[in-house]
Amino acid sequence: MDLSGLLLQLLNGLAGASTLFLVAVGLSLIFGVTRIVNFAHGSFTMLGLYAAYSLVDRLAPGIGFWPALLLAPLAVGLLGALVEVALLRRIYRAPELFQLLATFALVLVIKDAVLWAWGPEELFGPRAPGLEGAVPLLGRQFPAYDLFLICVGPLVLALLWLLLHRTRWGTLVRAATQDREMVGALGVNQAWLFTAVFALGALLAGLGGALQLPREPANLEMDMATIGAAFVVVVVGGMGSLPGAFVAALLIAELKAVCIWLGVVEVAGVAIAFPCLTLVVEFLVMAAVLVWRPWGLLGRPQAVPRLAAPAEAPPCPASRAARWGAVAGVAALALLPVAASAWPYATVLMQDMLIAALFAASLHALMGPAGLHSFGHAAYFGVGAYAVALLVRTAGLPVPAALALAPLAGGAFALAYGWFCVRLSGVYLAMLTLAFAQITWAIAFQWDAVTGGSNGITGVWPQGWLAEGPAFYWLVLACVAGGIWALRRLLQSPFGLALRAARNSALRADAIGIDVHRLRWAGFVAAGMAAGLAGALYALSKGGVSPGALSVGQSVDGLVMVLLGGVQSLAGPLAGAAAFTWLHDTIARHTDYWRAVLGATMLVLVLLFPQGIAGFAQSLRGLLAMKNKAKPEAQP
Repeated sequence: MDLSGLLLQLLNGLAGASTLFLVAVGLSLIFGVTRIVNFAHGSFTMLGLYAAYSLVDRLAPGIGFWPALLLAPLAVGLLGALVEVALLRRIYRAPELFQLLATFALVLVIKDAVLWAWGPEELFGPRAPGLEGAVPLLGRQFPAYDLFLICVGPLVLALLWLLLHRTRWGTLVRAATQDREMVGALGVNQAWLFTAVFALGALLAGLGGALQLPREPANLEMDMATIGAAFVVVVVGGMGSLPGAFVAALLIAELKAVCIWLGVVEVAGVAIAFPCLTLVVEFLVMAAVLVWRPWGLLGRPQAVPRLAAPAEAPPCPASRAARWGAVAGVAALALLPVAASAWPYATVLMQDMLIAALFAASLHALMGPAGLHSFGHAAYFGVGAYAVALLVRTAGLPVPAALALAPLAGGAFALAYGWFCVRLSGVYLAMLTLAFAQITWAIAFQWDAVTGGSNGITGVWPQGWLAEGPAFYWLVLACVAGGIWALRRLLQSPFGLALRAARNSALRADAIGIDVHRLRWAGFVAAGMAAGLAGALYALSKGGVSPGALSVGQSVDGLVMVLLGGVQSLAGPLAGAAAFTWLHDTIARHTDYWRAVLGATMLVLVLLFPQGIAGFAQSLRGLLAMKNKAKPEAQP
């Protein structure tokens, strides 16, 4: 560790900060104006890099490297405009979380489109002409191209500031960020304003990707990695704040650079590998900022956006027919191993559906009645999975005992994380849950001595009588049915009614004596325990657990299940979990491009059923009931 090494690492951080800023500022513009949580923004960055690779390869000999490179973000910007016109414009009136579902479906479609067009291998681009070498700094060599990137970020920030503060279009964009309804009332064509903003955001994302061509290979995994980092920058800097995004990108990139420079440091006899913190440092920063200043470093409290959920009908006790129908359904599922002797895989698939249903139901308990939107619910699912694996493999407990204790582990983590999370709302709450989940994932990924690191823990199978025949399947069915029944009873109790009251109006609930924070905290713990039980069943069904159970992808899967089914009632996540699991399994077994087919199917469902499968079924039943009621009145 010397001064020259620190300087070079800080310069590396500046180069990385410029690229991160380009991606994040486009995301900030899109969210500020359209209120869309655009999960596909990282995919536009990936497309920019792949498009730059092909354009430079084919056009550089004729028009030169730089013109060919800059055509890539223009192409991505045009694609962004097409996506906004063809898809997003049709669902602006839908709940914002369903817009998130649509953009996640785009992630799946774009990933497989890139796989089909460019293949699965990493693609290395050429060096930038004139910037191939390095310059001497303090006796070391520093890449000349990185010095160029350091200049790009401030230049783009200055150009965007001029665009937004010195043009009429920029004034409209800033006005729409503050109050888009008023902008529409003034006669501004909001549709084309949204299209232009989305295209500009996609162009900036494509530019951030294209500029990485001489620096890193194009690969299929950069979309989700990029969107996670971009979300962090936008939230830390403050929603809608361009200087905030720049400052946040600098802060996060330089902290990573310092961690790399520090290396392994021994503190009080304990060796600390600071480079390992680069996996999680941005989420540590985001968690600290959200707890201290929820609106970001340079954001404003009054500009905090909210993620709205559809109104939920008042809960009512199930009818006798519904109760008997549920009992009959559970009985039919219990008989499945007998009826499916000719197709043993049916019980395996149903077992996956049941576990997914419990996980989705636990997330629905937060999103629906409590109105708390979580992007990190996989933390409690994964903790429950690791808890049962450690209790069985390390502590030697029998499976039933470990299964009983695993929900307590999920609840304990929810107790700790929820204390901070329930003090926030909207997208800031969602981002804080994501930060805690990523911190938990990083611990599991790197704590080799306990969690097995990236390999996870294997060999965790049902033992004794549970390993005989369909016994474990029946145990899963009993646990899932009991867990969902308990959640339903809880949400229909006075506790659940109070949760709904706090969701609808926290101020009024507080005025009548409800401790809103403590109430939401208790709901957080209950949902965490249910997710922990689902994770424990998952680990036993798969024979082990890996850090993937804690990943962003697992959280997004749960979110997709809830939104696909609908958040209006507990039946929604159950239908969504069954549909998502069945589609994923069926499509993946028949095509290598299963993501694209699944994403396209989800887009169709979003366009046709913006309230989810269960929400559509409820609306259809209501229409039929009104029609039947009107028939006698129409008769003479």
